[in-house]
Amino acid sequence: MKKKILEVLKENRDKFISGEELSNSLGVTRTSIWKYINGLKAEGYEIESIPRKGYRLIEEPDILSKDDLLIELKSSRFAKDIYCFDKIDSTNNYAKELALDGAEEGTIVLSDEQTGGRGRLGRPWMSPPGSSISMSIILKPSINPSEAAKITEITAAAVTIAINNATGLDVGIKWPNDIILNNKKVCGILTEMSAELDNINYVIIGIGINVNIDEFPQDIAKVATSLKKVKGKYISRKNLVINIVKEFEKLYYNFINTGSLKRTIGICREKSVTLGKTVKIITKNGEIIAKALDITEDGKLVIKKDDGQIINIISGEVSVRKF
Repeated sequence: MKKKILEVLKENRDKFISGEELSNSLGVTRTSIWKYINGLKAEGYEIESIPRKGYRLIEEPDILSKDDLLIELKSSRFAKDIYCFDKIDSTNNYAKELALDGAEEGTIVLSDEQTGGRGRLGRPWMSPPGSSISMSIILKPSINPSEAAKITEITAAAVTIAINNATGLDVGIKWPNDIILNNKKVCGILTEMSAELDNINYVIIGIGINVNIDEFPQDIAKVATSLKKVKGKYISRKNLVINIVKEFEKLYYNFINTGSLKRTIGICREKSVTLGKTVKIITKNGEIIAKALDITEDGKLVIKKDDGQIINIISGEVSVRKF
């Protein structure tokens, strides 16, 4: 019921909705409406109440609320179910459990704080309470497991566009899974998959974004930043999550429906901070130092080694800093 009242208030921001109107349309007493309104106020929603006029939503808190996000994303093919936590060890871990239990594609897991977040190669990922986005999306694509790596680049492209939409900041992509701002990492993407020989059980996309973090530990301050530190003002996490889901949905279903990464690769090339640079790539076969030339239409990184050999890299840990 609280969700229904919030939805009505959101849809009628420019006018008052009387308690009687809410009571009649929702089939509950005016006393119940008053109690739910007070509950919303307690969560941080600023609601103006005037006798004989009713209620009007003035301002919303920047909280990651299931009801609020479901309202904002009700037209999305994703976000049919959202799990929001105050604290969790890892949104990816929880999303895996949900996927195994039959959660449908597009289910989202969010947490205000993450205590056991991790990046590539098992590195810890800092997620202090109230100041970052720790988000996982469950996918169940009908594609060959060999194509799952493409979803990482779809996510990187979507997050880049979403950050620009929500903040105006111009961020770049360090192939394949890091989002860079002012030469520092602001977002990491972790893709995990469960698959058989020719069938994917699920793919979990983990997205960690430094949004409103003011200070970083000394050991990572030189390589990490936040959107707030660069923008100079508070950034709405809720608005950013909404933008990410919408942009990801567009690119993901374009790929699923067409089998083509053309739209995603166009963004990845345009926003790349890797192309044209000398890079160090750590793969399962060792280290390679080469110049990054291009990204192929199927998402591979094209590099040129010192001996002139040109090869395509499917995956690897890329460094474009001095080494």
